[in-house]
Amino acid sequence: MMTKSALWLNAIHHLRIPFSIFLMPVYWFALIPIEVDVYRAVMVFIALHIFIYPASNGYNSYFDRDVESIGGLKHPPEVTRELWYVVLAFDLFSLLIALMVNLPFAVMALIYLLVSKAYSYEKIRLKKYPVFGAITVVVFQGFFTYIAVQAGAGESARLLFDNIGYGIVSTLFLLGSYPMTQIYQHAEDEKHGDYTLSRMLGIHGTFLFTSLVFLIASVLLCYLFYMDHQVHNIVIYLLALIPVNIYFLKWYFDYRKGKPVITFERTMALNALSSLLLSVAFISMLLLKWL
Repeated sequence: MMTKSALWLNAIHHLRIPFSIFLMPVYWFALIPIEVDVYRAVMVFIALHIFIYPASNGYNSYFDRDVESIGGLKHPPEVTRELWYVVLAFDLFSLLIALMVNLPFAVMALIYLLVSKAYSYEKIRLKKYPVFGAITVVVFQGFFTYIAVQAGAGESARLLFDNIGYGIVSTLFLLGSYPMTQIYQHAEDEKHGDYTLSRMLGIHGTFLFTSLVFLIASVLLCYLFYMDHQVHNIVIYLLALIPVNIYFLKWYFDYRKGKPVITFERTMALNALSSLLLSVAFISMLLLKWL
């Protein structure tokens, strides 16, 4: 029998806090076009990456009760009631921090938390609908979060609409990466009755879909940077994509050769590589703007 401390530790593991790093590019990307209030930007980062995203992960784990690998956890520990209490605590802390930023950000944080719960809650479970579930995730983790970061970190409501094009790009980034996070989970998702976007597309279709969406996102982003006279940002972005594209193509061709490469490890490696390099690229753009 597990000790009480071990049960609470398992609950913390299910929050998958390091996994929230994979969503960091949207945060840095949202800061590029605005005048940043540093204090508020830090508080927004803490609210999102330390509390809101982990709370959503934990809530998803509580209802999925996966025994196979999930995002950020190769061997998920047993789900217990302690996880429920930890999720509620993280929800509360996230909203308190959001209120310390400003009211618009707090309202958007609350909306995000409610939608993320509808994604996993057994009586609603948007997750089981391949198209609607995917749209919900990519819009809220992309465009909605992009606008929320700007509303919290210093942008006025009037100016938020000037950045809609970039917000659409952030949604396309998520749309391209979302099915790739599901590509190794087809058997587990089938057990839960979740007909995910990646299951609908198939493995080959998931690779092709991701390639097409990222191509569209990249063309649109480069066009927006060009129209804003930020050619240097185009160069930074394209350089950051080179290692990601090399890894992605190598993985795809290994799959086409029949190698057993559709694994948790390969998926997490691609997520980590793309998230890290895009974050570095967007931080570099921020630093160049401030210099």
